[in-house]
Amino acid sequence: MSVRKLKPITPGQRFRVVNGFDAITTDKPEKSLLAPLKKSGGRNSQGKMTVSHRGGGHKRRYRVIDFKRDKQGVVAEVKSIQYDPNRTAFIALLEYKDGEKRYVVAQNGLQVGQKLESGDNAAPEIGNALMLKNIPLGTIISCIELRPGQGAVMARSAGTFAQLMAKDGKFVTVKLPSGETRLILANCLATIGAVSNSDHQLLVSGKAGRSRWLGRRPRTRPVVMNPVDHPMGGGEGRASGGHPRSKNGIPAKGFRTRSKTKDSNRYIIERRKK
Repeated sequence: MSVRKLKPITPGQRFRVVNGFDAITTDKPEKSLLAPLKKSGGRNSQGKMTVSHRGGGHKRRYRVIDFKRDKQGVVAEVKSIQYDPNRTAFIALLEYKDGEKRYVVAQNGLQVGQKLESGDNAAPEIGNALMLKNIPLGTIISCIELRPGQGAVMARSAGTFAQLMAKDGKFVTVKLPSGETRLILANCLATIGAVSNSDHQLLVSGKAGRSRWLGRRPRTRPVVMNPVDHPMGGGEGRASGGHPRSKNGIPAKGFRTRSKTKDSNRYIIERRKK
């Protein structure tokens, strides 16, 4: 894992920091695991814009990722570590003994030729997927399920990890990347190790055009909008904009939007840091 600082031969490369891609072993994706990906441009099924600052960007193909790790008891070999344009983490191509191929989110330190397994018989080693009740306390984990069989939903982006803190009956206590400490059912799956590409946070795009390649359009400050476009718009001259709030009128900067009656509140032991 490394990053490279480019020489400033153009203005856009003066502050540019790029990924070294040391871990990547091939640039050709597995054709059988590719799917088309249609862009929405932030519009819903009625064609109305529901998310702002989206649109354009380079064409991508989706890599079908196995988040469920439900092929249990069958040993797989890591064939390659690949780049995925749809996520910040790298992905690993696995080939099982029966010839089936699947993509999984790659963990830090995963090597080509390494043998991986999921299920009750798997050892608590990097890349293996086990039930939380079978993982030793203090282990660094990622790609965690919230409901058994749902598939991984937490700690999936580059460099993230959680830690198994305690076990108590049918629940385990996990400290999540956000700092939140939470109870999760002990028969949910998790993968051993932190997610790959931990240097992702060090990257610097260098120019606005790179954001456009990623499908991000320029953001307009709400204060300079008209009242019809945003609650903070309007006013004579350079008005301050009033109380900070979203386009829908929801207050920002400290206003808590989580429901006090949400069912999963009882599973949260300690809230994330403010």
